[in-house]
Amino acid sequence: PQLPFRLEILILKKNPQRNDMIKRNFPIFLLTALSLSIGWGIRGNFGHEFGAMIPGALAAMAFVLLGGRRDWQSRIAWFGMFGAIGWSFGGSMSYGQVIGYTHSGHSASVLYGFGSLFLIGFLWAAIGGAGTALPATLSREKLNEFILPLIAVFVAWFLQDIFENSLVYVNPDYRQESPLYWYDTDWLAATTAIAAILILSLIRRRIDQASSLILHAAAGWWAGFAVLVLVLGWRMTPPRGDSWAGCVGMTAGIWLFFYRQKWNGPLLASIVSAFFGGFGFASATAIKLMGLKTGWATNWHSVMEQTYGFINGIGLAAALIYLSRNESQVENETGKKRWMDLFAASFVLLLVPWLNLRKNPEAWVKAKTVPAMIAGIPSQVWFDAAFILLGVAVIALLIRHHREPVAMMPSNWLGKGQALYLVFLWMMVAGNFERAIVSFAPQRMITEGVIFLNAVICSMILLIYSRSENSEAVTKTDYNRIIKKAVLIGIACASISILLDWGVVRAIYGNSPASGGVRQIRFGTEATATTEKPKAGQPHP
Repeated sequence: PQLPFRLEILILKKNPQRNDMIKRNFPIFLLTALSLSIGWGIRGNFGHEFGAMIPGALAAMAFVLLGGRRDWQSRIAWFGMFGAIGWSFGGSMSYGQVIGYTHSGHSASVLYGFGSLFLIGFLWAAIGGAGTALPATLSREKLNEFILPLIAVFVAWFLQDIFENSLVYVNPDYRQESPLYWYDTDWLAATTAIAAILILSLIRRRIDQASSLILHAAAGWWAGFAVLVLVLGWRMTPPRGDSWAGCVGMTAGIWLFFYRQKWNGPLLASIVSAFFGGFGFASATAIKLMGLKTGWATNWHSVMEQTYGFINGIGLAAALIYLSRNESQVENETGKKRWMDLFAASFVLLLVPWLNLRKNPEAWVKAKTVPAMIAGIPSQVWFDAAFILLGVAVIALLIRHHREPVAMMPSNWLGKGQALYLVFLWMMVAGNFERAIVSFAPQRMITEGVIFLNAVICSMILLIYSRSENSEAVTKTDYNRIIKKAVLIGIACASISILLDWGVVRAIYGNSPASGGVRQIRFGTEATATTEKPKAGQPHP
């Protein structure tokens, strides 16, 4: 029978080229989205910047393994490292109270909450997409430039952390009383990053592009914080932290650097990822609110997190697919700096897991399943020592493999990438489960159960659909035109999606607050927002 408006043209008409494109790209989108969803579900248990490294590394490696570009597959560890670093910065932003506004039943606060969530998701994915795209476009020489500046910044942050924890305050619950507390932001981290890069540049007597990018990001952080918070007094969610303002400046600084250097590929990837990220955070929260209305008792917050991660993954995959078709083959000659490959692999395989899993002993001790002291030594020390031992062994084997191949290690980059992805994935899934199992409850099935199921699906997709091809760039595009188009479409979709989220929630709840949590109102006589600092001992974002 005839369909109305001849819809059979769209539905039934055979289009081999379109069908082949869908067949090839669907596994890529699914694996990247599920990988970021898994990582985001795990991130919810570990939190903040370190937790956000997990989805960034997983999603970046997932795309590369299914994307079919051999030149990218030989950089699999670099994609994992830059993906982890890029997605980590968004973990500094406080959003719990913003979500509370969407639950309030107060119309203006609900709309404000969804708008703020869009902004937070936008910034988070903008920086994450920018970091992930760097290995897709830069020469090997440019990638190598990042190692020393990154090491300098990491060392500076490590020393800063020791100073803060040991000399400024002893009890983290009282950090609001610290003289370094300033709107609960990362101002000190931005400052130490600038100092580290300037010192390194003085020693080397030059500022390379990697150092310049870091300076643009850190100086941009300061500009955003100074203008938005200190000058204009715009506080998104008082008295919670205002690192969101710094991230606005950081994103602007990164985009300015990309524009000046004509790094159009990473700029486009950042913009596309940003709009998907904004849509994902706001819409996933609306989905959570719809779920709460059903009355089904489960971990709806985890549903929101995993849904947000899934949408982020779709955006990242869309951006990278475009780059894979429009960016020329990248040069991968390692020369005499092969140790940098070991650094990238060790960063993904050892540093990211350790930074997160080392939080597990505290949870075990709190649940009284592990004693605080074992043979007179803190459990935390035992855990760190064991991980260091594992790290030494892994690094030694990697060095040995570079000199003379280890039989167990795959000989081609596709196989090596699959091994790296699977080991990292299951290490984090197992580590997340061992953190949760000491206080497991039925509601945890929506988190740990779904994460396990998705990890099984990802493993199968990876091994079945991974491919290695010589994918030469088949088209060249006018990036300026595409970027302008992406911005215009993104702004239009952002406005519609925010209003739609607000309208759906208002239609479901009206003026009644959603269940769970303390009611948060941003405006009016009933406003709960305050500019006062939280007192010592009160919950912290």
